[in-house]
Amino acid sequence: MGLAQTQHRFLVRQKVTPMANRYLVHTMGADGEEDELVAFAHQKRMAFKEHFTFYTDESQRQVLFTFKARQVLDLGATYDVHGASGTRLGGFRKNFGASLLRSTWHLNREGAEGEMTGQERSEALALLRRAWEFLPFTEMLPFVVPYHFDFTDSGRSVMSVDKLLGLRDRYVLDIADPELDRRLAIAQAVALDALQSR
Repeated sequence: MGLAQTQHRFLVRQKVTPMANRYLVHTMGADGEEDELVAFAHQKRMAFKEHFTFYTDESQRQVLFTFKARQVLDLGATYDVHGASGTRLGGFRKNFGASLLRSTWHLNREGAEGEMTGQERSEALALLRRAWEFLPFTEMLPFVVPYHFDFTDSGRSVMSVDKLLGLRDRYVLDIADPELDRRLAIAQAVALDALQSR
């Protein structure tokens, strides 16, 4: 990922289009505003298997990495993240049982022992978000209240993903672990939005 591997804060923004899910990932400047575009994700809306391709920019000429579900229609599906050359970088999965109260994800690096666990920071907010999803017609209205995920490894902070207040889906990805592959972190951050209701 080059220069972006030295960065620790990114802004992930969903770009709404009728035919595809698209996400733009920028580094964040010192002023908190989006800076350099480092990844552009594209997924056709009616894809049978959950499959996202990330490119270096919106021209979609150069693949950066991908993530794809191993199985179709599996509530606890594992998603594998691969670099542009096809090398597996790691993967992630949603812990369906633990997520009934508070969304919980597990993230692993290829070749590393153990896994990182990400969970919604606020249990009260997690319950509010679930109640919102059961109300009629809310699928047309976004849940505007910010929510936050913290990822840890043996009690050590690895990264966090904070949803920003507003009608558009925008997230700040803050990486505390300098060794964490930024492609893996960005894939998980996009999944928190794109796959949260799966």
